[in-house]
Amino acid sequence: MMKKVAVIGAGAWGTTLAKVAAENGFPVVLWAHEAEVAESIAKRHANEHFLEGVSLPASLKATNDIQEAADGAEIIILAVPSPFFRDVVKKAAKAMKGNCVALSVVKGLEQGSLLTMSQVASEEFGGKAAVAVLSGPNHAAEVSRKMPSATVVAGKDKPALETIRKTLGNEYFRIFLHDDPVGVEICGAVKNIAAIAIGVCDALGFGDNAKGSVITLGLTEMARIGRVYGAKRSTCYGLAGVGDLVATAFSKHSRNRFFGEQLGKGKTVEEISTVMKGSIAEGTKAVKAVYELSAVKKLDLPLAREIYRVIYEGKELKGAIKAIISL
Repeated sequence: MMKKVAVIGAGAWGTTLAKVAAENGFPVVLWAHEAEVAESIAKRHANEHFLEGVSLPASLKATNDIQEAADGAEIIILAVPSPFFRDVVKKAAKAMKGNCVALSVVKGLEQGSLLTMSQVASEEFGGKAAVAVLSGPNHAAEVSRKMPSATVVAGKDKPALETIRKTLGNEYFRIFLHDDPVGVEICGAVKNIAAIAIGVCDALGFGDNAKGSVITLGLTEMARIGRVYGAKRSTCYGLAGVGDLVATAFSKHSRNRFFGEQLGKGKTVEEISTVMKGSIAEGTKAVKAVYELSAVKKLDLPLAREIYRVIYEGKELKGAIKAIISL
């Protein structure tokens, strides 16, 4: 019997991973917060709101009922934006029967607790789940169209990691196993902050030299934050670090780069949110948590500090970016 897969969160990435698992032959139920999204997938085999232009397999089921999605699932993929992550995971854990493999694919830190998403999931599932994380240079628009991609799945339970690789891996979506989940997650959170800065640079007409400086600083801050969490420095130089940083900072598919570009054009955070139609630039949330972390741990994180000041304190953009580049 193939293991039931529940995907909690029907944004572009959650829908893409549900599609991959279903096309790999697994029974998949995708939970959507929005009833209209679940209806679109169930009736028209398409997520017209978050993954436009991609046909979904008829075998992929969708529901607005988290109990229906999680009940009986042996693999639960958690794809809910970080601000809502704990509340939704709590409901999924309550609905689940028996034990499972829980895979977080969310790139961020929880504000207040400063926990990574896998740490939050471990708290909510308790001993009922072997928790792992997935992160890498993986744009949903490309993976959903079967364009060649590679990613990292990290955790401490090797059988769980192999289960995930068998569930999601195939000829176009290569999965590499890693033993540094917290390092993978820190890379995933910090690269989004750097991508916002790159978007601002583009909007202000700064050149490649400036953007090269931002990328370098982003990589440095990954390592500094990772050290606080006990991460391996080498993780920053792999797929989850440099690979994801470059893909997110320079891709037309990147929500975080888009956010920075719109910010650089003079739009307010509220105006950008309207244009993004419900999609979340995780870097705007991660930078809050990282800024808080820098104060608590007395870390020198100029990139995060300047982007935080632009978004939440109204600092003038050119001055902020010049301050970053000068460092």
